[in-house]
Amino acid sequence: MDLIYWIIIFSLLGGVLSVIAASTFLLLPEHFRLGMLPHFVSFAIGALLGAAFLALLPHSMETPQTDFHHIGLTVLLGILGFFLLEKMVLWRHCHSDHCEAHAPHDAFDKGKERSTIALILFGDGLHNFVDGILIAAAFMTDIHLGVVTSIAVATHEIPQEVGDFAILLHSGLSRTKSFVMNVASSLTTVFGALLAYMSLSGFSNVIPYVLAVAASSFIYIAMADLLPGLHKKTQLSETIKQIALIVMGVVVIYVAHSSLH
Repeated sequence: MDLIYWIIIFSLLGGVLSVIAASTFLLLPEHFRLGMLPHFVSFAIGALLGAAFLALLPHSMETPQTDFHHIGLTVLLGILGFFLLEKMVLWRHCHSDHCEAHAPHDAFDKGKERSTIALILFGDGLHNFVDGILIAAAFMTDIHLGVVTSIAVATHEIPQEVGDFAILLHSGLSRTKSFVMNVASSLTTVFGALLAYMSLSGFSNVIPYVLAVAASSFIYIAMADLLPGLHKKTQLSETIKQIALIVMGVVVIYVAHSSLH
């Protein structure tokens, strides 16, 4: 199968299929959904960190002419860049039914509701667009790396889309409109992937640095957005579950990366 088809299929996996999975998840009873969502988040942390440190960064350093110090600097600048984007509320991650930073404070303030909806869709579209670029760069390095990267993207996209759906519903949109808008914003994953494929084809020397940015994205999401939420539950039993699921996420990425090779 041609590389472009791999890229399209797995960028759809990271985008549209994650929206469908999230919308299906929201149909489950609320008590079950609220109980399961933190487990998805814990697993996503492990998958993201595993993909960053066990797959993306090693591959970014495989090219003989790659400067390791430049790769390290790229990761650092990437983390700072994503921090600034989130400060500007352009890069957002909500992984619960309530997101204090993006939900309208007054349910009867239609202006706030509209701005919240626009903000969610724009931020999600930008995020998905970047994910598409990262997936394409991974596939252009190695098909197996592309598969692993897509898996990591999907693991954190599902709980994020659950949060997006919940906020859109709380903002007054119907379930159908929320679904259609989320699918539309998720298609930017494919656009980003196709743009990256066309742009990077003649610049293979740039791809290691794109992989480094992908690693910084995964590290930032895992440590700055997902991990703090786990500290809300301090019971020993919850901590053990969280650690077990994080380790499971790492193991899944390790096994997938190793077996595919």
